[in-house]
Amino acid sequence: MVNVGVIGLGSMGNTHLAAYGSVPGCRVVAVADADEGRRTGRTGAGGNIEGQGSGGGFDFASVRAYADASELIADPEVHLVDVCLPTPLHARFAVAALRAGKHLMVEKPLARTAAEADTIVAAAEEASAGGQIAMCGMCMRFWPGWVWLKEAIDDGRFGRVLHARFRRVTSHPPGSFYADGDACGGALLDLHVHDTDFVRHAFGAPEAVFSRGYAKHTSRPDHVCTQYLFGDGGPVVTAEGGWAMHEGFGFEMQYAVNFERATAVFDIHQDPVLTLIDGEGKRAVDIPGGMGYQPELAYLIGCVERGEAPSTVTLADAANALRIVEAEGRSIASGRIEAL
Repeated sequence: MVNVGVIGLGSMGNTHLAAYGSVPGCRVVAVADADEGRRTGRTGAGGNIEGQGSGGGFDFASVRAYADASELIADPEVHLVDVCLPTPLHARFAVAALRAGKHLMVEKPLARTAAEADTIVAAAEEASAGGQIAMCGMCMRFWPGWVWLKEAIDDGRFGRVLHARFRRVTSHPPGSFYADGDACGGALLDLHVHDTDFVRHAFGAPEAVFSRGYAKHTSRPDHVCTQYLFGDGGPVVTAEGGWAMHEGFGFEMQYAVNFERATAVFDIHQDPVLTLIDGEGKRAVDIPGGMGYQPELAYLIGCVERGEAPSTVTLADAANALRIVEAEGRSIASGRIEAL
């Protein structure tokens, strides 16, 4: 049994608590948050998608609750530390957990900057010699509609991809963290990184990016449109992400991928969520329900149990996604194509 301690009980911390409840082979034994209401479960946190951030009825009275995250990391009964703190704190506590001999889960983005992410990667590489497992929560690699898409791209069932468009937009989330561009990195880092990572996962590293965007609520880009450039013969790939829509807009998560012999469309608000259009007409694609968090954490627990380093997503993958996002930020600022 893998004993888990979750640090940071905002939206993602509570999302992870709910997901662990349906993952065999693990149990949450400790939580940590500086806010007493959160660490006792009296104060909840919402998320973009219905059911996210609720905690799923987690029994806070059944676990040890720490005000100081360092005390959770030092708890000898905790085997795996799950860091869901604000992004600027990821590197500090991730490295501390690894140096304390713990397995590690870090919510996305891996760190505030690619340079900070590299410190986590280096610490994890050193810890791996002792059998420690570390992973970053790039959940779209585990989201059912995105898993199907990656498989369709890899096995070529519809021919090669000609064009892919990803879209993830919402209104500005509440809270002081999301109002501070220096802390959260704007939607460019905190939200859009999901699609940047998946583009790299599906198509490989782009040669360059060309981005346009603007700030609205923070000092950083709150809306971005990026073209990922793959060179001659590569697909045309674009992604739009942002939290600059007016309050009440809701949350939209979509993709449209045009293969040589079919077009696949995902829309989180449609029924079915995934549709395929080809020579046989338009039909629903049968994919598992649910979000990506439970399969993501089940995969991590399985890796810990087997003593096997994660391969579906590595810390290096998460750090490289930050490098691309930072290039997108430079492209917005310069108005030019940014090479990678």
